[in-house]
Amino acid sequence: VIVWCVCSSEVRIGNSLNESESQHVANRRATVQQCLQEHNIFCSVDEVPNIALAATGGGERAMIGLLGSLSQLSEERLLDCIMYLGGDSGSTWCMASVYKEPDWSNQMETVKQNIIKRLNQGKITCSEQYKMLAKMCEKDNFNVTDIWAIFIVSDIVKEIDDHVLTEQRGQNTNNPYPIYTVIDKKCKHNTLNRDTWFEITPHECGYSQTGAFVDSKSFGSQFEKGAKTKEQPEIDMMYLQGLCGSALADVEEIRNRIRKQILHFFTRMEKKLYKIPEQLMKSYIMSIVCLSLTVDDVHPSVLKSEKRHYEDTGLLINSPYLSILRKERNVDLIISLDFNSGVQFETVDQAAQMCKDLQIPFPTVEHPENIEEPEDFYVFKDNPNAPVVIHMPLFNAMNCKGEVKMCETKYTTFQLAYSDEMISNLLEKAGLNIKNTKEKLLKEIEEVIQRKKN
Repeated sequence: VIVWCVCSSEVRIGNSLNESESQHVANRRATVQQCLQEHNIFCSVDEVPNIALAATGGGERAMIGLLGSLSQLSEERLLDCIMYLGGDSGSTWCMASVYKEPDWSNQMETVKQNIIKRLNQGKITCSEQYKMLAKMCEKDNFNVTDIWAIFIVSDIVKEIDDHVLTEQRGQNTNNPYPIYTVIDKKCKHNTLNRDTWFEITPHECGYSQTGAFVDSKSFGSQFEKGAKTKEQPEIDMMYLQGLCGSALADVEEIRNRIRKQILHFFTRMEKKLYKIPEQLMKSYIMSIVCLSLTVDDVHPSVLKSEKRHYEDTGLLINSPYLSILRKERNVDLIISLDFNSGVQFETVDQAAQMCKDLQIPFPTVEHPENIEEPEDFYVFKDNPNAPVVIHMPLFNAMNCKGEVKMCETKYTTFQLAYSDEMISNLLEKAGLNIKNTKEKLLKEIEEVIQRKKN
């Protein structure tokens, strides 16, 4: 629930980066510079490129794919080159897991093993679900996303994470800056509307392209004419994972799965003689955004609507491109880890088209001849005003060897928890994509630096 007023200091109208993000990026430049020097790539601090890792969604496939990619980047001593880590849908489940560790990028192997152990052996009990739901139903804005997150997402990630996002402030100065992305449901059908893209970071949340932000602590509270009229508990990481991963919860899917889970849950609860709060069954809007006064470039529906709905980015473009491409972030190189399944190049094609519609610089995307058996590394860089985009399909001719379709069928988006063997194999395939393309990555980084020098 976010209600804001332009005249309030609680709301920041403008496209500039918030001070904390700017400071994080400035501090990390020395880390990136040192990492590049280890690979015999030399540049001044001012010439250090802003490299963003963009991870698509894809359920647990995306979660494990990103984990394997981050682990291999660390092993190849490339992780410290990354300035931003953006994700949506299932990739945010991995992000939520790794960012719990304040210095995760410097202890990636340990973090990976802990997550694998949790996925293989973890189990969410009925009592844990009940306690979390009882806590959540105390909120005035208790809603269906709480139920979805606790009943479904927790069963996939094998954890109920009640940490809050703002705990990451100051704890992750040695890590890439995280960007979690969702979309505005009412705006998503209008591709010319910049208000579609909504980002959530440890410091601020708001509309990436429009430039309207509030402190992340306020995501869930109510404001009127600039004053906070009703403060709600800060959203926790369990809720955030449910919100970001709500593409799995289309209308019929969420009805069927939650209906079954609730009936099963209540049956177990009744046997244990728990008293079920009536409010537990209440669900309503997941987020509300009310604005008063007018703001240039903000769509009238956002300004005048009392309620705003946010949902999984995968329901429009299954990638965090539009938040990463925020002009003020000055990203020079995007490494897109495509964990999508189905139509090859769909996410990068959609991003290119939307950027064209919104007049955001983006390189031309050219398809290979054999799109059904893609390579593991593509580069798009014909636009000097746009970042270089590296596109890396998870399943490709290199790590699947003629079995791309079989891999896509085996690792489906809507499948619940993967088996131990599936997790192990998927980690290996994602890791191979980084290992096999290391030299190509370094070559593109060198060229980006040269372009900055010129």
